Amino acid sequence: MKCGVVVFPGSNCDHDAYHVLKHVLGQETAYLWHQDDSLQGCDLVVLPGGFAYGDYLRAGAMAALSPVMGAVKRHAEAGGLVLGICNGFQVLLEAKLIPGAMRRNQSLRFLCRDVHLKVERTDLPFTWKFREGQVLRIPIAHGEGNYEDSAGHLDALEANRQVVFRYVTPDGARADGDPQWNPNGAARAIAGICNAGGNVLGMMPHPERCSEPILGNTDGLAILASAVEAASRQLAEAAR
Repeated sequence: MKCGVVVFPGSNCDHDAYHVLKHVLGQETAYLWHQDDSLQGCDLVVLPGGFAYGDYLRAGAMAALSPVMGAVKRHAEAGGLVLGICNGFQVLLEAKLIPGAMRRNQSLRFLCRDVHLKVERTDLPFTWKFREGQVLRIPIAHGEGNYEDSAGHLDALEANRQVVFRYVTPDGARADGDPQWNPNGAARAIAGICNAGGNVLGMMPHPERCSEPILGNTDGLAILASAVEAASRQLAEAAR
């Protein structure tokens, strides 16, 4: 099984994601340059945080048009696993691999601090190591994390169970209108969503930044570990 971390001009969390996949989880891992038109045989693809192409026009807008995203789309359409973290989430939105859009944080300020997330689904390749309703503490670092869509589309997202992570209080209560716990003002406190097939996940918080005991928190490790093991199972089933 092979993992790939996409590198755009302006990515700044690519080494963090690579480190967790390669050195913490012990997986073969490669960097995928934005101008590549293939995924080099990678089974799990991670779009990391940062400021791809300087976030010109809109966060993720230019990156969504890069050559590597054609390969990422083909991988996703074939059922391959794709995880977008922070700027990677924004790129997935702009590439239309998941629905919705991002606006500036409600405070109009860049935010970097821990938040609490509730796990809404545990039947996905990225979340099966959690229990439903589990509350995680994971850091955010973004200026455009205010997830939005029309009321009708948000209703459909909820009905299809595509909301995977939601901002909550430390005890797990919904934090929709509370800026202390829903720091960017995201609609319905949405922190992470998946596509209809469940094989593409975008999330604003950074699981790679809380994946080792030395960092004081390992709540994010299970997201990456879940994805690694799920991709390994996919590969084994395809080989049968």
